[in-house]
Parts: sequence; structure tokens; C-alpha cells
Amino acid sequence: MSREVQISKALSRLLRHQAENAGITLDGEGYAPLDRVLAWGPLRSLQVSFEDIQSAVSNNEKQRFALKPNPATNPELSADSKTPSDYLIRANQGHSIKVESSGLLVPITAGGAAEAGGDGGAEGGNIPPKVVHGTYFAFWPAIVEAGGLKVMGRNHVHCSEGTPEDGVVSGMRRDAELMVEIDLERSMREGGLRWWRSENGVILTEGDESGLVSSRFFKRVTSRTEDVGVLWEDGEWVADLPAGLKVRVPHGKRPGGGRGGRGGRGGSRNV
Repeated sequence: MSREVQISKALSRLLRHQAENAGITLDGEGYAPLDRVLAWGPLRSLQVSFEDIQSAVSNNEKQRFALKPNPATNPELSADSKTPSDYLIRANQGHSIKVESSGLLVPITAGGAAEAGGDGGAEGGNIPPKVVHGTYFAFWPAIVEAGGLKVMGRNHVHCSEGTPEDGVVSGMRRDAELMVEIDLERSMREGGLRWWRSENGVILTEGDESGLVSSRFFKRVTSRTEDVGVLWEDGEWVADLPAGLKVRVPHGKRPGGGRGGRGGRGGSRNV
């Protein structure tokens, strides 16, 4: 694993999941003092410099992090300082620790009034033309059993505005096998779901009161890697995965836990 990846993983672990345990308080927008972040054990052991942080923020393909001047120590908001205490850093999305969506994210609205609880978007709304959640054959049976996509251990279900083939890099893993297209507008209108866009372009929702995006809001479910046909359309079941389809649990994932969007426990290796 390269040093750059080690730094990115450590930053994600702290800013998304372990800030409270590390005694670091995130502000209302999810930012933490950079000097406190660099003093955290795993990052300190990597001897991470300010230049390393700048690189992690600007060069990360998925734009996972944001850096800004700290008005408490850098009142002129100068971007020329190289002193860590003059800056704040945050993860743009992916949190499991409590962060208020309204401070971290831009609300998606159907237009005019702020249905999503924010201050509204442009006239006519800011609903993306396409919203897709990427998942895997191994997790599809659990998603069906659960009745939809669950936030699991995170605060949100993660979606994107397209697929890797469309050039989209945030909100979906490149090796995702199943594309779950979601009728976002219907989910807002009929289910009262709130949706958000992160600074790096990930589309997010907390789901309903139980943390679920119901399968009745699935517009279409197909595969981008195998010819399995249409599994779900316009909120209705169409077909199961073909018998005998070889499936795998992707590296870094496990059935029943991890990134928001999987169903409940389960996820067979053979469907």
C-alpha cells in the first residue's frame, strides 16, 4: 500500500468514524482543526506533513476531503500559510459519527421551497436527472429481503449521478456489478425522503425513519457486468438473479456491514 493511500485511509477513518473517540470535535460543517488531526496517533506515526495533506485533498480522485483556513487562528483566511493550526479539514461524506447533514451537504429540492429542510435550490429545483446506487450480486438477495437499501453503519445511503462509464468517480466503486437507479423525485414526494449532494458530488439520503430507501422507489435495476436482464422496474420485482451466477464478496466489503446501501444481513456467494 502506497504512503498516499495510507494517509487517505487514516484521514477517512478519523474524520468519518473515530473523531469522537480521538477527542476531536467536529464543527457544524464537519470540520476539525488540522493540527489536532495531524497529532492523532496513526497520522503522527506516518509523519504526515502539511504538504502531504494538501496532496491528499487536491489529488484524491474522489475528492474525499476539503481544506479551508481556520478563522480562529487565520483571521485573514490566507491560503499561503503552511502552519497546520491555520486550517480546518473534513471528510466530504461517508460519516458514521453524527454530523448534521444541513451543515455538511447541499439539500436537493424539487424547486422553490426547501422540501429537504435547507434553504432551497435554484428555481425549478436541483434534482439530478439520474441517481444510481452501485452494489454487487452478493448483496442483492439481502437488499430484496430488507425491502430496499439501508444506511447500515453510516449516516447515509450513497449514490452517484451516473456510472463509471459516464466518467463518474464519486459515489460508486468502479467494480460495482448492479446498478440500482432510484426515482429520487418520487421518493421525496411519496416517501418524504431527504436528499443531499456532497461537495465532491455524491448523492446521499438518510432514508426513511428506519434508514431505508424502499425498493418501491427503484426505477430500474440492471447489471453493468453480466447479462442478467432487468431485475426491478418502476418499483416492482421483475426477475431474480439467474441461477448458478458466480458472485463474489468484493475486497473490503462483507455482507451485513460497511458502506451505506446494503440490505440486511446476508449476501450469498452463490445465487
